[in-house]
This record gives sequence, C-alpha cells and structure tokens, in this order.
Amino acid sequence: MRDDTYLKYGDRIAQLREKRGLTQEELSNKIGISRAALSHYETSRREPDYETINKFANFFNVTVDYLLGRTDQPEMVLDRDVREFVEHLDLTDESILKKFSLTVDGRRLTPAEAKRFIAFVRAERSLE
Repeated sequence: MRDDTYLKYGDRIAQLREKRGLTQEELSNKIGISRAALSHYETSRREPDYETINKFANFFNVTVDYLLGRTDQPEMVLDRDVREFVEHLDLTDESILKKFSLTVDGRRLTPAEAKRFIAFVRAERSLE
C-alpha cells in the first residue's frame, strides 16, 4: 500500500470505500451520485464538486483537507483548549457574539441576524 501522503483524492476515496467494504454501487447510492461518476472520481479522471466532496467527507467522517491530500490526518484535530471552547460555545451569550465573527456565506452576521438565527433554532427545536 502506498503512503497516504502521495495519494490523490481519487485514491483516498477508493481506499476509504474499500476499508468500509463497500462496492462502488453501494457507495454511490449512499451519497446520491452515479456509479460512473464515482468511478471517474476514484481514478482522478474527474474532480468532485464542492457539494460532492463534502458528501464524501461527511460519509467517511474525514476532513475535506484529508480527501484533497492537504493533510495526512483523516480527522480534524483540535487542541484541548480549542475543543473545550467549541464544545461549550453558547451563542445565546452576548459576549460570545461580540468577541467572535460568526459568518454565513462569507459575510459576518449582524447582531440582529444572530438573534434571528438563535430564534429559528429554538423554534425548530420546539417542533421536535
């Protein structure tokens, strides 16, 4: 087996699929693409678009950077302080909204947008 460092995205997708014991047909059905498209991705004849690369990353629980060969570590590694901060991030805390730039589509949320976002999440949760 080759060193992961030198694998192209297609090699990594194929390797992850094989580790899971899936056929191309099974994986393509699970992520909603054609088997032919998957075959082209695995042989690096075609590049997956942003949405598809995210589907692969989410399905295999790896980072996009790993799939693209930018790192050898399949999962995101956060140091202990960052992980603790993220796990306890409370968007209803006004000081958090003031200290950090929360963005959607590359644009910073205004305080009013952040409050509407929080209200939306609360409404969604109340429907569960």
